Amino acid sequence: MSATEAIAPLEADVYGLDRESKRRWLLDGLNELTRHHRTNCPEYGRMVDSLWPASIQAQDLESVPWLPVRLFKMLDLKSVAQEEVSRTLVSSGTTGAAVSRIFLDADTARSQTRALTRIFAEFAGNKRMPMLVVDDDSFLRDRTRFNARAAGILGFANFGRDHKYLLDEQLRPDWDALQAWLERHPDQPVFLFGFTYIVWQSLVMAARRDGRRFRLPHGSLLVHGGGWKKMEEAKVDNAAFKAALHDVLGLERVHNYYGMVEQVGSVFFECEHGHLHSPAYADVIVRSTDDLTPVPNGTSGVIQVLSLLPRSYPGHSLLTEDLGVVHGEDDCPCGRKGKHFGVLGRLKNVEVRGCSDTRTVPTP
Repeated sequence: MSATEAIAPLEADVYGLDRESKRRWLLDGLNELTRHHRTNCPEYGRMVDSLWPASIQAQDLESVPWLPVRLFKMLDLKSVAQEEVSRTLVSSGTTGAAVSRIFLDADTARSQTRALTRIFAEFAGNKRMPMLVVDDDSFLRDRTRFNARAAGILGFANFGRDHKYLLDEQLRPDWDALQAWLERHPDQPVFLFGFTYIVWQSLVMAARRDGRRFRLPHGSLLVHGGGWKKMEEAKVDNAAFKAALHDVLGLERVHNYYGMVEQVGSVFFECEHGHLHSPAYADVIVRSTDDLTPVPNGTSGVIQVLSLLPRSYPGHSLLTEDLGVVHGEDDCPCGRKGKHFGVLGRLKNVEVRGCSDTRTVPTP
């Protein structure tokens, strides 16, 4: 297939399709992907034929065959020849735990990059800002450490310039270097990126410990993602997290996002009202933890993610190990169309795998 065909789904308005238009469009694309992966990935084909023999041509989104996301830890699943694989992404994981391996060809990687670019532009505009990465840069020198966390940093680094990595390899901040860097951009909004728990411990808590306060230029924003388990253990919710960032940095624009290495590019950004949003080419379904049937909006359950982007591997319909709830569709106060939802945590007895939950951070 050509690169033009690979990125065609991204021509849609990111948050402009109403429910019925989006469902029809997604269903056509997902059914085509099911056929493609069934033909080109033998393992996927056998699973679909065995478990969903009547759903190869699904009649609605809820009937599209799905794979448990954990399966990518057990099998190498790809729908392209090995020589077409241009990049292999590896999930973050606890020490000794199995990791997911995601195989990308050039077209899929290009689609994912463009998707992320379009989503980010909806929240931050198209102008590249000076970028502060709340992490260390050691993975740039040692590509054996190139995992989901590194991929996340590099993916968002495309939207910044004059990049400054705040932390050393022990995840300790260099306040003097930060102050000097900020002085080079006194009146320009700054783009900060980091993983949630690292931002909390190595920026917010470290600044409080050291008695440091900064006032970033008006319009600066933070984008953060990764697991919330350690934040929950610290009894820090989203509201407290944002309040602390305003106190330490003067930040008013803070956006969480939900995403995973198994569907890079299909990220769900948090709007100004604290809701995660599905873009036009992706969606979520919440299923009962008892029997995996879809549940009504407002009812919690396990999250299934759908995406038109994964073509080099069968990741277009995945059952995650996260709990969530859909708040509504086409009715968020922010004005963006599509489902808006929240993530409530991990299913019990599931290993921790969030990008910011998998590395030891010094405690101030």
